[in-house]
Amino acid sequence: MSKVNGFLENKVMPVAGKIAAQRHLQAIRDGIILAMPLLIIGSLFLIIAFIPIDGYDTFMADVFGDSWRSALLYPVNATFDIMSLVVVFGVAYRLAEHYKVDPLGAGTVSLAAFLLATPFQVSFLAEGATQAVIVGGAIPVALMGSKGLFVAMILAVLSTEIYRYIIQKKIIIKMPATVPPAVSRSFTALIPGFFVIVVVWIIRLIFEHTHFGSIHNVIGDVLYDPLSKLGASLFGAIVAVILIQLLWSCGIHGAAIVGGVMGPIWLSLMDENRMAFQAGQDLPNVVTQQFFDLWIYAGGSGATLALVIAMLIKAESQQMKSLGRLAIGPGIFNINEPVTFGMPIVLNPLLLIPFILTPVVLVITTYLAMDWGWVARPNGTAVPWTTPLIFSGYLATGGKISGVVMQLVNFVIAFAIYYPFFKVWDRQKLAEETSGN
Repeated sequence: MSKVNGFLENKVMPVAGKIAAQRHLQAIRDGIILAMPLLIIGSLFLIIAFIPIDGYDTFMADVFGDSWRSALLYPVNATFDIMSLVVVFGVAYRLAEHYKVDPLGAGTVSLAAFLLATPFQVSFLAEGATQAVIVGGAIPVALMGSKGLFVAMILAVLSTEIYRYIIQKKIIIKMPATVPPAVSRSFTALIPGFFVIVVVWIIRLIFEHTHFGSIHNVIGDVLYDPLSKLGASLFGAIVAVILIQLLWSCGIHGAAIVGGVMGPIWLSLMDENRMAFQAGQDLPNVVTQQFFDLWIYAGGSGATLALVIAMLIKAESQQMKSLGRLAIGPGIFNINEPVTFGMPIVLNPLLLIPFILTPVVLVITTYLAMDWGWVARPNGTAVPWTTPLIFSGYLATGGKISGVVMQLVNFVIAFAIYYPFFKVWDRQKLAEETSGN
C-alpha cells in the first residue's frame, strides 16, 4: 500500500495538480457552467411539452389549441440555441478575470469575434430553380447552439489572449483620472478590441479562400467530428471515467478537469438527442452528459451511493456508522465529498480498486443496454446532476420506466462491487476501536 500511495503522491498528483490549475481549462469549464441554468430552464419546458400521460396531448390541445406544443418549445429553442453565445462570453470573462483585465470588455470583444467568424449567408434553393441562391444577413441558429461550441471556446481563448497581451503591453488609450471609470474602461478596450477583430477577420478571409469555406467547417472536420466519434463511443466513455477516477484518487475534482475537455462534446451529443426527440426521431446517441451524471455516478463520482448505503445497513465500526449517517443526505443528491475525503477513498489503495472499477463496469452495462435497445436513451433533457436516483432516470428518458430500472440495476452492481472491500475496511476500523478501548 505504501508503494501505491508513494506512486500516487509523487507521480500522479503533481501532474494532476498542474492540469487542475491550467487556466484555460478552468475558464472553459466555468464558461460551460454559465450556460447550464439556461439549459435546465429550457429542459423544464421540454418535459412539460412531452409529459408521457395518456390523453395529455388531447387535453392540452383542447385547452390551448393545436399549436400548444410549438408554443411550449419556444423557450427550449431560445435557451438551447444560444449555448455558444453564452459560452464564448463566459469563457472569455473567466479567463480575463484570471489575467486581471476587464472581463466585461474581454467577453464583449470575444462575442463580436465569434459572430465575425460565423458566416451570415444561407444557401436557398427556390422551387423550380436549378441553382442555389445565397441569401445574406441571416445568423445560422445551428451555429449559435451546440454545433458552434468548439469555435466559441477557441475564439474566446484566442481573443482574450490577444486582448490581455495588448493591455499588459500598455498599448491602450489612457483617459484622465477625472473621466468616469465606465467611460475609461471602454476606451481602454478600444485598441485591444480592434486588434482582436482584425485578427479574426483575417482568419475568416483566409479560410473563405480554401475548400473549407469557414472556421466552423475547419473545426468541425479537424476537431469536432473526430472527438464526437470518440466521445460517443464505449471506448471513449471508459477512458473518460478512468481519467476522472484517477484524478479523484489524488483528491482533485476529476469530473471538472475531464469535463473541461469532453464537456462540450457531451453537451453537443445531448443537444443532438434533444433535437431528434423534439422531431419524433430515433435518438442518435447513448453517451451524453446525462449518461454519466444520472446512470454512472449515482451518489457522485465513483457511484458511491451504494457504498453509503452499505455503511448504513452493514457497518460494525462506529466510525463507518457515523460516516454513513453523515454522508447519506449529500449522497442522495450526488455529492460525495464526505465519503471521498472522510472515509477516506482518496489515496487509499484498498478502496481505490472499487472506486475505479465500479464506474467502468457501469459504463459497459449501461452503454450496451441502451445501444441494444433494452433501455431508453437520454432524450436531451438537461436534468440537473443533483436530481436523486429514480426521478432523474424517469425525467431524462422522457418518462420511460426502463431508465429507472437501469439505475436500480446499476445500484445493485455498485453495491456488489463495493461491499467486500468495504467489509475489509470496516473490520480494520472496528479492530482499531476495540484495541483503543
